[in-house]
Amino acid sequence: MHQNYHFLRHLTEALRQEATGLKFMECFSQEKDELVIILAHARGKNNYYRPFFIRATLRPDFACLNFPEDFNRARQNSADLFENLYDLAVIDVRQFKNERAFGLVLENNYTVVFKLFGNRSNAVVFQGDDVIDLFHNRLVSDNNLHLSELDREIDQTWEAYQAANYDHRKVFPTFGKEINAYLAEQFDAIPAPSGYSPEQRWQIIQETLNFLSRPAFKISLWHHQPTLTLVALGEVMREHTSAIAAVNDFYTTYNRVGVIAKEKGDALKILQKRIQRTEHYLEEAFQKLLGIDGEVKNEEIGHILMANLHQIPERAERVTLFDFYRNQDIEIKLKPDLTPQRNAETYYRKSKNERIEIEKLQENIALREGELEELKNHVSTIEEFESLKLLRKYLKANNLLSDAPILSPTQLFKHTEFEGYVILIGKNAKNNDLLTKKYAYKEDLWLHARDVAGSHVVVKYKAGKKFPNSVIERAAQIAAWYSKRRNETLCPVIVTPKKYVRKPKGLPEGEVILDKEEVVMIEPKGM
Repeated sequence: MHQNYHFLRHLTEALRQEATGLKFMECFSQEKDELVIILAHARGKNNYYRPFFIRATLRPDFACLNFPEDFNRARQNSADLFENLYDLAVIDVRQFKNERAFGLVLENNYTVVFKLFGNRSNAVVFQGDDVIDLFHNRLVSDNNLHLSELDREIDQTWEAYQAANYDHRKVFPTFGKEINAYLAEQFDAIPAPSGYSPEQRWQIIQETLNFLSRPAFKISLWHHQPTLTLVALGEVMREHTSAIAAVNDFYTTYNRVGVIAKEKGDALKILQKRIQRTEHYLEEAFQKLLGIDGEVKNEEIGHILMANLHQIPERAERVTLFDFYRNQDIEIKLKPDLTPQRNAETYYRKSKNERIEIEKLQENIALREGELEELKNHVSTIEEFESLKLLRKYLKANNLLSDAPILSPTQLFKHTEFEGYVILIGKNAKNNDLLTKKYAYKEDLWLHARDVAGSHVVVKYKAGKKFPNSVIERAAQIAAWYSKRRNETLCPVIVTPKKYVRKPKGLPEGEVILDKEEVVMIEPKGM
């Protein structure tokens, strides 16, 4: 009953607490019947700040939402959706009355409705009352939906039950097969002749409605299939009090296959520890950045002092001046043994250090985000394996079968960051092969000094963005510097996407074959 109205009421309430106030950052699809929405507080330099992921699987044979803690977008076969909603804030999450549908209510009168109607499930975008976009365009009739008509009023009184000839399925169409099966068991348990009493059955229905209003979710094995229920049905495997945790558990359980789940879990446990450590560092670094950004800048204080030198008494320890940045007074701490102008210079010096600290923080964040991406790529790849043989081969190739630490790219290679792009540099011939063969993706940029020995240099690709010329030039300078042409005035450097770089068997360490290349002339410059 993961699509059931009574479960969706709980899910909507949980999502309201999680999603309200976040911004609609991105929506894309990389599977035919699956879309992913990313909500977040803000955009970071290379990533989103505290993202919340919604993955909607809308296949005809299986429609379900789940909310992964992270999600890595594929580098290809990925399409952007609902782009007109980007950066709009979520102001509410709305459950439609007696219906298997709920919506993310956004600014500017937009609503993204998840319509979980079995094999007709869809994601529909409304502006006002009208449909403006669909995920599944094949469901043509969804274009005729109106937001104001999605609420369904149903008379569920005793009188309506009587009028329906005591057929609860007509009065409570929201129950679905699981709750109806549960009620059938309860009705059958009533001893005759009471079992035939409409009043007795009505009482059981009311008690069941009470159960359905409680946040008690069960993952059960019912008819040999994993089932999410709000009532005791089949063999109960696990229970949850969180609707989000319950549907995530159900989604995983539904898609899990035998022994492969355990071997995946063992590898993922190792990766998750590293991910948690890296995320903890990033959280602290982001908080530090926010703290610096939220304070009055030292440079601004310097400007305020310089603009009011004549108002500052000699040997003052504090002075109150007008802050023309914020249109209010500000109290500034001074060193009494310095002149007002020297105090301003002190704040300017602090400002320079502040900028250096910010740049270093941003560089470290970019590098750690690169490490995090590699770890999450492992997680994403492992989670997608359906073949046990291929899974074991991947785990062995990437040294994930033991508890030995997993080295990140920034630990394996020299590295730097420029304009938000991570640049990796091989240390020697063997290390060059490792970088090019295992840590460079086909969309990454590959560079090498032409016709001489040197380091392989890789610029990591950023989804949806072209490599700026300034980044290419900087990477080329580094490739020239880490080559035998370091001391030359100009060095020719090969620049090509990694997909044009091949390493056939038998080639010596560090050597590759290029199918396509461009050459730039650049002055060598190190890090």
